[in-house]
Amino acid sequence: MKPEQVREMSADELRSKERELQEQLFRLRFQKSIGQLDDAGKIRDTRRDIARVKTVIRQRDIERARTQGAEAKR
Repeated sequence: MKPEQVREMSADELRSKERELQEQLFRLRFQKSIGQLDDAGKIRDTRRDIARVKTVIRQRDIERARTQGAEAKR
């Protein structure tokens, strides 16, 4: 998943994508523990996708707080 794709998502889409990726990571870890995982790089890629989604969510939260703070000072 590319960062541009993540930035284009709405807040609801980001939250559902994060949930989906967390579930996928769980399944991958489970497969790894029982020896069925063929490509261990999928775990790393999934963790990075989760980080991208969380970063965009956090950036939007900070920006929202900043704009609300600026409005409160007026």
